[in-house]
Formats: sequence, C-alpha cells, structure tokens
Amino acid sequence: MGANLAGGLIIVLLVAALGGAVYAVIRHRGRRAIATAAQRATYDVLHIAELAAEPLRSGLTEAAAGKAIRHLRTLTGAAGIVVTDARRVLAFDGIGEHHRDQAAAAAAKAVTAGRPTVLGSRDLPCDLVDCPIRGAVVVPLAQREGALVALSDGPPAPGLVQATAETARWVGTQLALAELDTSRARLARAEVRALRAQISPHFIYNALTAIASFVRTDPELARELILEFAEFTRYSFRAHGEFTTLAEELRSIDRYLTIERARFGERLQVRLQIAPEVLPVTLPFLCLQPLVENAVRHGLSRKPGMGTVSIVARDAGAECHITVEDDGVGMDPAALLNADDATDAGQHVGLRNVDDRLRSVFGDGFGIVVDTAPDAGTKVSMRVPKFHPGVRSGT
Repeated sequence: MGANLAGGLIIVLLVAALGGAVYAVIRHRGRRAIATAAQRATYDVLHIAELAAEPLRSGLTEAAAGKAIRHLRTLTGAAGIVVTDARRVLAFDGIGEHHRDQAAAAAAKAVTAGRPTVLGSRDLPCDLVDCPIRGAVVVPLAQREGALVALSDGPPAPGLVQATAETARWVGTQLALAELDTSRARLARAEVRALRAQISPHFIYNALTAIASFVRTDPELARELILEFAEFTRYSFRAHGEFTTLAEELRSIDRYLTIERARFGERLQVRLQIAPEVLPVTLPFLCLQPLVENAVRHGLSRKPGMGTVSIVARDAGAECHITVEDDGVGMDPAALLNADDATDAGQHVGLRNVDDRLRSVFGDGFGIVVDTAPDAGTKVSMRVPKFHPGVRSGT
C-alpha cells in the first residue's frame, strides 16, 4: 500500500510539473503577442498613424487631407477636426461642422502668427442652442503651410492641447518628407535636362565654322580659338562633380564668349562686374553658363546691330546675388509659364533646368527670377547662399 501511495504521489507531481510547464509556455507566448492594454494602445496609435501617413506623403492637398482626416481625429481624440492650408479648409471630420468658417479664420490667424491658439466658447459664438462645441485648439503646421484645428465638446483640456500639438508636428514631418520626395524627383528630371542642355549642337557647328574661317587669314587666332573650344567642351562634358565654384563657371563662360565674339565680332559686347569675395561661392554645375548662352543665342543673335551681355555677381552678406542681362529681343513672359518640359524649346529648357536645380539644392526660396518683355531684353537673377550644408565644390 505504501508503494501504491508513493507511486500516486509521483504521478501527481509529474502532472503538476507538466501543467506548470504548459502554463509557462503559454505565458511566454502571450508576452510576445499584444497582451497588455498599453501594448494594444501603442499598436493602435502606430497603425492609425500609418494609415494617415500614406495620403499625407503626397503633400497638403484636398484629396490627401480628405483621406487622412478621420485618422487624425482619432489621434487627437477631438470631437471634430479641421485641416486647412494657408487659405481655406481642406477637410473636416466629426461634429461641429457649422463652425467650419470660424475654424478657417482661426487657422489663418495662427498660421500668420506662427504659434498655437486655444479658443473658448466666446471665441466660437453659435446660434444653435444645443451646439456641443465649447472650444478649440489651433496649431500651425510646419513651415506655416496650414493648420490643424481640434474642436472640443468641453473646455479644451491640457491633454487635447498636447495631443493636437504632437499630431500637427507629426503631420508637418510627413509633409516635409513629401517635399523631399518631390525635390528628389525634380532633381532627377533636372539632371536629365542638364545633360541635354550642357552644350548646344548649334554652338558646336557655329564655333567650328567660325574657327575654320580664320585658319588661312589668321592662323594664330584660329589656334587660340581651338584651344578655348577644347577647354570649354572639357568643362561642359566633365563626368564628376555636382557642384562647381563661381570662378570656374566664369572661366568656362569666358571661353564661350571668346568663341562667340570671334563669330559676331563687334556686334557682341560683354560687361562683367564680379565682386572678388564671391568667386569661391559654390553653386550647381552649369547653372550660370546656360543663362549666358540663352542671352547670346536667343537674345542678341536675333537683334540687328550691337548687343550687350552683362554678368554681375555681388556680395550680399550671407548670399551671392548674380544677374545675367541682355538688351536683346526679349520674350513674352507668358511663354515661360506655358513652356512644355517635354520639348527642347531652347531657352525655356535652360531656364527651367537652372530653376529646378537651384530649388532642389538650396530650397524653394532660391529659384531664378526672370524679368523680360518683347523688345525689352531679358534679365535673369538668382540668389546663392555662400554656405549651405552638404554643398561644396567637387562633390
């Protein structure tokens, strides 16, 4: 009987041990799953953020805001949510839509001021007796592109203020990433156009024809022009370096103008005004030379009599201001706006190429400015920072 009791005890212990092992395995597996409320909440927030991020990565548009708005309201916990750009409401979700115009006005003020605003019931007057809205939190988006307005069914609590501010900051990050994607695509297109615009086939033909005309009458000049042409093409076709210095770009331009003066003679006059302080400034490779080529080829070659190309580079503190101006035939400003990127329209391609590359490298505040009219010449201006992160000659 004692043996039987001992055997039974052993079986009980084995069953208990097995049950404990099974419990431990189940508990261990449970830890790897979303078992706690905190883990579930974290997962839900990340999942909702992912759903909102996809449309926002296309930029701050009415379509993108409409797809993301419901998820943004969930992230803030607001009774109603409004997304605006700098001028108007793009999307609304939740209750209180009759406060839409008030939200748009408050958003515009917050964008102008550049800081968040908390509104009370007095700031949102309403004729509806049973209106549940009692306040709002208005937070501008990054770069003041628009604002996020969270409507509250009670006095705005600190939690709503913080949630709206963090959500607006996150939205701003998605919009910045969207702009980065756009800039990369723009740069890729600009690089392709840059390869086409580096050197004009018409210039090669005209240059060789001009050189040939001096072979017998002035062999020394012909030899000098051949060397200038060789150096010009070597610079234009170089295979390395996205950036160059203003001094290097001006040396190549001087070679180009030397060849063109041999062709045009006294008809082509050149005026240079370059501040020595800006010669080391780094700028995108071949962003100035196409402007000079346009001035000669499209501005002066069609003008009867003498014409002048002026190149000015001034020291402007933290920036270098550069202008290329000609007193040629000019152009219709509307033609610049309606230029087709897909066709090589000569000067339009060159101008668009330079503008895209400057904006891609330095930001949208650094594109070119074109001042022109028929029979009034053309002036192209640009601003280049003297120092910019990641921009240096030879890279």
